[in-house]
Amino acid sequence: MIAAFARRLPFFYGWVVVAVVFVTMAVGVNARTAFSLLFPPILDEFHWNRGATAGAFSFGFLVSAILSPALGRLMDRKGPVWVMEIGTVMLAAGMVLATFTTQPWHLYATLGVLVGGASVATGYTGQALYLPNWFVRNRGLAISIAYAGAGGGSILLLPYVQHLIAATGWRSACLAIAGIALVLLVPLNLLLRRRPQDLGLTPDGDTAAVALSRRNVTIVDPAWAAIDWTLARALRTTRFWWIALASFGALFAWYAVQVHQTKYLIEIGFSADTAAWALGVVSLAGIPGQIGMGAISDRIGREPVWAAGCFGFTITYALLIALGYWPSTTLLWLMVLAQGTLGYGITSVLSAVTAEIFEGKHFGAIFGTVMLGAISGGAAGPLLVGILHDQTNSDTTGFLIAGAASLISAAAIYMAAPRKVRRVGIG
Repeated sequence: MIAAFARRLPFFYGWVVVAVVFVTMAVGVNARTAFSLLFPPILDEFHWNRGATAGAFSFGFLVSAILSPALGRLMDRKGPVWVMEIGTVMLAAGMVLATFTTQPWHLYATLGVLVGGASVATGYTGQALYLPNWFVRNRGLAISIAYAGAGGGSILLLPYVQHLIAATGWRSACLAIAGIALVLLVPLNLLLRRRPQDLGLTPDGDTAAVALSRRNVTIVDPAWAAIDWTLARALRTTRFWWIALASFGALFAWYAVQVHQTKYLIEIGFSADTAAWALGVVSLAGIPGQIGMGAISDRIGREPVWAAGCFGFTITYALLIALGYWPSTTLLWLMVLAQGTLGYGITSVLSAVTAEIFEGKHFGAIFGTVMLGAISGGAAGPLLVGILHDQTNSDTTGFLIAGAASLISAAAIYMAAPRKVRRVGIG
């Protein structure tokens, strides 16, 4: 039935996939982001130290990082329906079981392993394992629109979560997130397929001849592009390791601020509502940022957009440090805009870079392994900033390290040089 529907609407079905990913990202990513809102009331209730509590988020990332290559192989063999449904069930289970938390390890097992692992499957990593297959000509734009779901979901979900926390407690917020995930995602995920060819379609919905004539990707290195890239072959290239380093630095910077921003803003004098608003508006600003940066990357290539996103996080950390000395709404707005419009633009090219260097039938396994480095960065960032805060009673050192990590990421992506394999853009 799905195949018949897809063949009636060959051009639009790729965008149906984008719409499903948009909704899945709205719930899956923001379920993980909600940890920043759950973090303060959990600390207030249990009085655990900050580093150990933030470590639950990081531990979930580490477990997910270890499982990421297997996730890629599962995608290659079974397709996105299996991956997304498993992730949805894990997310709901983690949120429900978190309400029974009484010990730190409970938090690690639920909001850490289950929710963290689920968000890797249903979020950026899982979607990136197959979504690039659906588009060539509009790859950056399509991925950025789909990933903008994270920002779209934050407009409704994060303020709703904060409202529930204030009104009835953090446990009721966890139950609400679990219910939303099951009701929305379980049926929608059934529409997904790994490649358009699985439904008798072609990327971008074009016929083969039209796809060739409209293709805006020029193969610069035919010998490289002709290789049947397996994970073992990719691991023997320096390009793979530059991408892994770039991904590590980018997610280190991303999740360090995401986890600690809310608590930091409250401590320097902003209200809990304002801090929650800032977290939501970052994701909201990320919608035009991601879409715009994705479209630009289809014209000028992936490296400049990746670097611009990294600079966005560097600016974010500089402004957060400045807010500690001069707390003002103006600086807060600038921080939010830099983080959302620039920083979140990285997501539009995260999978595209790997796809253009190691395109092929084993892409899922290769990208899943790249994400081992990326997710390790996402785990290390929040943990290190939390530990440094406990030792120094300040976030400044951690923020400086995270800002430097984003600059290293920008340099590493130029060393990977996807433009020297496939040049993206017209003319």
